[in-house]
Amino acid sequence: MERAGLMPSTLLKNARLLDPWTNLDRKGDLLAIDGKIAAVGDSATAPDDAVIVDCGGHCLAPGLIDMRVHLSEPGRAHAEPLAAASRAAAAGGVTSLVALPDTDPVLDDVALVEFVTRQARKVGLVNTYAYAAATRGLAGRELAEMGLMAAAGALGFTDGTRAIADAMTMRRALSYARTFDLLIVQHPEEPSLAAGGCATEGELATRLGLPGITPLAELIMIERDLRLVELTGARYHVAHVSTGAAVEAIHRAKSRGLPVTCDTAPAYFTLNETAIGEYRTFAKLSPPLRSEEDRRAIVEGLRNGTIDAIASDHRAEDQDAKRLPYAAAKPGIIGLETLLPLALALHHGQGMKLLDVLRKLTQAPADILHLPVGRLAVGAAADLVLFDLDAPYRIKAAQFRSPTRNTPFDGHPVQGRVLRSFVAGRMAYVAPGAGGSAP
Repeated sequence: MERAGLMPSTLLKNARLLDPWTNLDRKGDLLAIDGKIAAVGDSATAPDDAVIVDCGGHCLAPGLIDMRVHLSEPGRAHAEPLAAASRAAAAGGVTSLVALPDTDPVLDDVALVEFVTRQARKVGLVNTYAYAAATRGLAGRELAEMGLMAAAGALGFTDGTRAIADAMTMRRALSYARTFDLLIVQHPEEPSLAAGGCATEGELATRLGLPGITPLAELIMIERDLRLVELTGARYHVAHVSTGAAVEAIHRAKSRGLPVTCDTAPAYFTLNETAIGEYRTFAKLSPPLRSEEDRRAIVEGLRNGTIDAIASDHRAEDQDAKRLPYAAAKPGIIGLETLLPLALALHHGQGMKLLDVLRKLTQAPADILHLPVGRLAVGAAADLVLFDLDAPYRIKAAQFRSPTRNTPFDGHPVQGRVLRSFVAGRMAYVAPGAGGSAP
């Protein structure tokens, strides 16, 4: 029985405890009481009403923090209701997600930022935060009320999949952000070079007759912004880095001490441009998939620490938006449920230490966003993921919790399966066959 008004107590026994914050990697137990971690490591005495879970030696880590998710509410709930996105997140081990502001209407005022977080609280499954628009209507001209929206809970400011293209607007945004220690997140693509394009410029795009986007569109935007960061001193984050040249530019900026961070998405270190095959719209992304050389550079950027975080860049699109000629189809794939297994390929196949992979999914996004989550520490929120590190299987889109199926990874072989996830000590997801129940 749960104690009235309080979270259930949970004792997770016989786990491989993994915490990138403290480099913890050992066998042990974890006790959660009233939504917070009460003990980590040694055996703990649990209350009589505690739920006891035998982890069977599997990995227990902080719940994943997905710092880049396109929610379909408000505006496109038919594609993926918020409740479905929350279930998909829990099934993927994501206990905290951050929604981008490119909804309909755009999250460019306090009321709309509060609406998203309020609706998420009603669902009550995973922690949901929001970015706010950097400019009104994502139009790239007039700055939004960043100070007020930060006070309302916005974790950063971005124009989503639109670059803040005007240099003076970006300078003003960075200057304002510096005054209040706010974060600016940029979609790194010079729009005049990308206009009308839908695939990476090169032999493949030419052969398929698709309008190309030069990879330099990413580099040029980043290099311009880095000069403005040097001028203003503001915190600046580059989203979904996809080219080796961009990784090199960010590495140089970090070596000069600039307050720059970046993330990438699993598609950019797992696939290359050949995945679009014969006009396969489920592999259409923004920025587009790149060359094999760029894919390898992204892997190396993750290994050497230049790329700080991995985010899903989850975007649900219905059949009508994808089953179109390639150039007309909308970009984007879903990724909440595949984030962990695809990231674990960096450990299984690329030699990255397991804690280093988990750091990019937990500690790094928490640091960048100034969130007090993502750690196995006494007093911290009991947001957790239990996973089987070595379980081999093929991804099956038909089994996704999301109602959409726009993924290029259907049938892709992976190792690593989420068994359970917990949010504030409550069971948010239990894999079929793992025992127990969840919402």
